[in-house]
Amino acid sequence: MKRALKFLLIARRHRLGALIPGSSATTSLLKRLLGAKVKGSDGPRGERLRLALEALGPVPIKFGQLLSTRRDLLPDDIADELARLQDKVAPFPSESAIKIIEDELQADIATAFQTFDIEPLAAASVAQVHAITLNDGEEAVVKVLRPGIEKQIEADIRLLKRIASLIDRLSDDLKRLRLPEVVEDYEVTITMELDLRREAANASLLKKNTAARKLVFVPTIFWDYSTPRLMVSERISGIPIGDIAALNEANVNMKVLAERGVEIFFSQVFDDCFFHADMHPGNIFVDATSPETPTYIAIDCAIVGQLSRGDQYYVARNLLAILQRNYRLVAELHIESSWVPSSTRVQDFEATIRMLCEPIFDRPLHQISLGHMLVNLFRAASAFDMKVQPQLVLLQKTLLNIEGLGRQLYPELNLWETAKPFLEDWLKRQYSPVNVIKQLQRDAPAFVHHASQLPEVIPQFLATQREALKTAPREDKPSEGSPLLVGSGIATLIVSLFAELSNPWYVAIGTLLVIVGLIRRRK
Repeated sequence: MKRALKFLLIARRHRLGALIPGSSATTSLLKRLLGAKVKGSDGPRGERLRLALEALGPVPIKFGQLLSTRRDLLPDDIADELARLQDKVAPFPSESAIKIIEDELQADIATAFQTFDIEPLAAASVAQVHAITLNDGEEAVVKVLRPGIEKQIEADIRLLKRIASLIDRLSDDLKRLRLPEVVEDYEVTITMELDLRREAANASLLKKNTAARKLVFVPTIFWDYSTPRLMVSERISGIPIGDIAALNEANVNMKVLAERGVEIFFSQVFDDCFFHADMHPGNIFVDATSPETPTYIAIDCAIVGQLSRGDQYYVARNLLAILQRNYRLVAELHIESSWVPSSTRVQDFEATIRMLCEPIFDRPLHQISLGHMLVNLFRAASAFDMKVQPQLVLLQKTLLNIEGLGRQLYPELNLWETAKPFLEDWLKRQYSPVNVIKQLQRDAPAFVHHASQLPEVIPQFLATQREALKTAPREDKPSEGSPLLVGSGIATLIVSLFAELSNPWYVAIGTLLVIVGLIRRRK
């Protein structure tokens, strides 16, 4: 109750009621309750919301950061302001950090580490970081969860769910904000950050995936010291990517640096199918040892994104279609992928996409944001009942971060010159004979396993079919459906091989359909 009262008082102080759309009686009451008419802050609405979240503390700050990624739901001015939210909060006492470390490692701090810096290097809403020296002399850092953060997050999420549910029920104007959906996404995201072993595993996989390309460096994890509440990793040194003056002083090739950021994004999303989804300036440093070929250093791998092979395919096709201004294809791909309902009229969806995207193409290419194109696409789709999936939101957020960062480094960055050939090449590679063979080799064990079950499945299926035929009206001719069954089976087999659907069940089903069709044809 105390926490809820604090929420209400801060909301009134910053006149958050004025942000609520609609004019129904219920909505008007909520506006007054949240201070729409109260004398107070007169700043822009986005700024007032940001200041309110900062006043509410660490958990609402994290929620605001997530909300900033939902540009399909929020106006640009509010999303831009929320994107400024940073996890720079007051550190908790070092004595508490030491106690957590000693409890987790079952050793006193002097035994666990050679040295431990009392002053934290950084403090965020969920954890803080201290510099340490391992007993073998290697410099490292230890990340420690805030004491009591789990209970605080649990309590705040309960409150956020109640508020979101209430607002969602008040009116149709408020329902379009989909706040319950946003809170659920937030719960999943922040819960993942409460077990530092997950972040450690993410960092290890990113390091493995990116090692060969040598475009980005991920610090090594020291697993012997890592627990749910602790993570120890290699200490890095580099120039913060937001420090433009220092980068220029080091004679870093800014064009190469910006282009490498874009290359990292596309290679992680499409080649690795696993990408760092929190690429804001606070998490990126630059190794300027070789100024002409600078290397990114990525930290804080708590939030990552993964795309299924199907999502990879449809995202690549959609982005390429947008680049080609083929809005009809974009609409068809959304329906084909089930991102929007199958009942959607293609021509209506196409017209909406064209209306939102076409004006942007009047600008010079280097001024066109591919990230904002994706935002407009999601906005168009939301009007046709698209439920934006968390992995696509993370993709959009990461692309916006990379693109914004790249143009801050090199204003003439042309994302299109990098994106288009990469997407074309990636799609070609997916259908190359070599890649098809690799997919078949990779899925062979699973296929053998499922195929071994066919002797059991086929008789059961045929028995069912025979019973159905016995009860069918005499005028029904079983042979009439056999070409359809055979054709469907063959089509399923083809799709399983060439359309990213490598699940062995597709092969089994296709084989079964062909067999049944042939049997019915003989009858």
